[in-house]
Amino acid sequence: MVPTRSQSGFSLVELSIVLVILGLLTGGILAGQSLIRAAELRAVPTEYNRWITATRTFQDKYFALPGDMTNASGFWGAFDGNDGRNADCRAEQPAIATCNGNGDGQIEPLNNSVNTYETYLFWKHLENAGLIEGKYTGSPTNFAGNSICATTTAYLAGCNMPKSRFDNNGAWLALYRGNLIGDPYLFDGTYNHILMLLAGTNAPLDPNSPLMRAEELWNIDSKIDDGRPASGKVVAGRWNICSTGAANTASGANATYALTSSNKNCMPVFREVF
Repeated sequence: MVPTRSQSGFSLVELSIVLVILGLLTGGILAGQSLIRAAELRAVPTEYNRWITATRTFQDKYFALPGDMTNASGFWGAFDGNDGRNADCRAEQPAIATCNGNGDGQIEPLNNSVNTYETYLFWKHLENAGLIEGKYTGSPTNFAGNSICATTTAYLAGCNMPKSRFDNNGAWLALYRGNLIGDPYLFDGTYNHILMLLAGTNAPLDPNSPLMRAEELWNIDSKIDDGRPASGKVVAGRWNICSTGAANTASGANATYALTSSNKNCMPVFREVF
């Protein structure tokens, strides 16, 4: 007599339980990702307020803007071992010795025959004053002493500008833009000094490295400003892809956030900050 081979398998109830567990795990992962993103988003205004407070404290103590300060080397030593200016003071490293700005009241993005890169020195001076955490080079030049900065020749989060909690490689940039008309990335208007959050991996000088969705920037804008991409203190970087109703003009009179887009087309720009 040939013995019968018993066969066993999962019952419908057991399979149903497994599917329910998988569904709960998937839902938990997605919910966790959403909570993480929400926490990153909340960090943006917190970080912005931190930089504003640090800058105002610096101004109260040193009677100058960080980066634009003409006597920074008198407090922390001259990186060039001389006057802290000119072409021999442009390749700083995260040591306390630094370079001076030109004292014109503007944090300038570019160097010339006299001045250093004030937009980089801004963070270096704040660090030297003990007002912010981190080590910053004060220069776009790379150096071998820090692997984070080994290849950068522009802006890099955690190297010459602060790294944001938002989007892993978010970086904060401070500079003077004045009054803009016809700018390819920013709405027409008065900007003067701005703080901007952009994708800080060798980001170019112009604000053209978006890192958040329009819905996310709208969320920030609505909580601390007017919820519109072209007006108020908070405005949208990359106006032509972050907003609608402004495809043919940068004036932004009727612009609204492109909330249906799932692409990272936007950067928060805080204008007239100090």
